Amino acid sequence: MAVTPSTYPRRLLPLFLGLFQGALLLFFALFVTYDEPSAEDTNLASQVYSTFPFFQDIQVMLVVGLGLLLSFLPRYGFSALTHNFLLLNFSMQWALVLQGLLHHFHHGQIHLDLHKLLISEFAAVTVLISVGAILGRASPCQLLVMATCEIPIYLASEWVIGTRLGVLDVGGTITIHVFSCYFGLGVSKALFRATQQPLHPKETTTPSSDLVSLVGTLILWVFWPSFVAVLCQPGDAQHRAILNTLLAMSAGAITTMVASSLLERDGKLSTGHLQNGSLAGGVAIGVVADMAMPPVAALALGSLSAVACVLGFRFLTPLLRRKLTLHDQCGIHNLHGLPGILGAAASVVAVLVTSKDAS
Repeated sequence: MAVTPSTYPRRLLPLFLGLFQGALLLFFALFVTYDEPSAEDTNLASQVYSTFPFFQDIQVMLVVGLGLLLSFLPRYGFSALTHNFLLLNFSMQWALVLQGLLHHFHHGQIHLDLHKLLISEFAAVTVLISVGAILGRASPCQLLVMATCEIPIYLASEWVIGTRLGVLDVGGTITIHVFSCYFGLGVSKALFRATQQPLHPKETTTPSSDLVSLVGTLILWVFWPSFVAVLCQPGDAQHRAILNTLLAMSAGAITTMVASSLLERDGKLSTGHLQNGSLAGGVAIGVVADMAMPPVAALALGSLSAVACVLGFRFLTPLLRRKLTLHDQCGIHNLHGLPGILGAAASVVAVLVTSKDAS
């Protein structure tokens, strides 16, 4: 029986994913193995006990928290959750292959461990953030093509920033948040640059969809310190990163409510501001989280990033849409771009004012 032309796009997704997973199975069978530690080697056990709890927190953040946060469009909730879950798994496996070939390919084998899997998951985060700019306006195949292109570009960018320039960014403020923000905005501009598209009726939120999205924000808020601290050196640096992140996010949450109430009519809180501004402190603090700085600096950075995020939603997003026809569905520029730039600037100040004998 002949297949009608309208069904071809639906066949592309399983074909693409089937070919990808089949190629990955062959690659793993030929080149990937596990480390075989000796009986005296305790590093593996310490890695599991120290890293896996953080890894589980990050999984909850990405699968549940971020998935719910992206479900604010009432008729796109199921797609937001499933596409987020699909892109996480696809991007993580793709990053695992590329990182293995580029950095861990020795004697014809790639030795897999929990740390390499964690780094691959961090690469997948960039895709999940970038998708926010085109949420609801791109097909699953377009999202997969975007992920296929973004992962190698991210790996190159991260290598230049971390290795060649020597930038310390334990929480991914620059390498993850700023990069993924402007990559997503670039994709949005490329796809929707032709016309000034009005807001579609399906893009209007409802109280129930806003409530579900706000639950996602709360989940992200609770587990965010694990995301920032997991790559820090265990001990004092990791402890300091957790404390700084908690302080920044607490200050950001309160400041978001203050700024939103002052900017909104009749002093009512904006759900969109709460969904994003409450997380802005976690974005900004990542690059300086493990640095030796006073607690008040973390509070100040969290407050400033929340103000930048709320002002961005109130004034900058409409301006960019009107002047540049730049479509940013989730406001990733306000949550990831502006606080990320603010955090990068704060890291420069922190290095300049810190005494040379500080840790």
